[in-house]
Amino acid sequence: MEIDVKKQDENEMVFIVRDAEVPFVNAIRRTAMMQVPKLAIEDVFIIKNDSAMFDEVLAHRLGLTPLVSDLESIEGLVMPEECDCDAEAGEYCPRCSVSFYLSAVGDGEGTTKVVYSGDLTCDDSRIKPVYDTIPLLKLKDNQEVELEAVAKLGIGKEHAKWVPTTVCAYKQYPEITFNLSENIDFAAADACPRGVLVANKEDECIEINDIENCSLCKACIRAQQASGSNYVNVGYRENDFIFKIETDGSMPPKEVLLKACDVLDKKADEFITFSKGGSK
Repeated sequence: MEIDVKKQDENEMVFIVRDAEVPFVNAIRRTAMMQVPKLAIEDVFIIKNDSAMFDEVLAHRLGLTPLVSDLESIEGLVMPEECDCDAEAGEYCPRCSVSFYLSAVGDGEGTTKVVYSGDLTCDDSRIKPVYDTIPLLKLKDNQEVELEAVAKLGIGKEHAKWVPTTVCAYKQYPEITFNLSENIDFAAADACPRGVLVANKEDECIEINDIENCSLCKACIRAQQASGSNYVNVGYRENDFIFKIETDGSMPPKEVLLKACDVLDKKADEFITFSKGGSK
């Protein structure tokens, strides 16, 4: 198997996987979405809330606020089920949780004060909301909100707030060929919604531009069927894939991928151990 990284930045990663099979690639996709630990607010203790927003709605918005969860920031934290504290009671424990505090008061000047995610303060300087400008609630004159929130590690299998990815998908690598014995139908190129096929009428041919951008929609095939032409063929390579991971900013996409591979490797070892034990 070969991996070729085509694009990578702090929130997005696109790479090519060659000589792999669908079950393996899909296992990585599912694991990256559902099994990679991420930090999210789990318990919210409302001390005071004079705003028009219900406590439950405010707690829901806090839970869905992305928190910095890279390996360096969450170093030392353990999953709640691995901690010996009374996690179910919602108590704060420094081994498996991080405490946030929010306190804000309306300006009292006839204007509405917007409370943002950046107003949350944390007892751990490494951990904070990924984005400071997520609006949480509005306060009118002299309205006040005060609360404590406890964030814990979790996985997307339990709740969407622990899903680290906003996009995690793959497609089989496109393959476009031409039947040179057929008459050229430039309508096939004109119908391509992504500009992958380009009509070169001077040289009497159709050119391929960025084949990896092809979505395999086969609009070109349908367009040439009107004239009975079979010049363009659209297919895919059986064991090659284009994989894209995009995160909510809580952790780098490369970290998500590596952690997903670690989880898969651990599960495989457990399965092998179980199989050997069962055969005795």
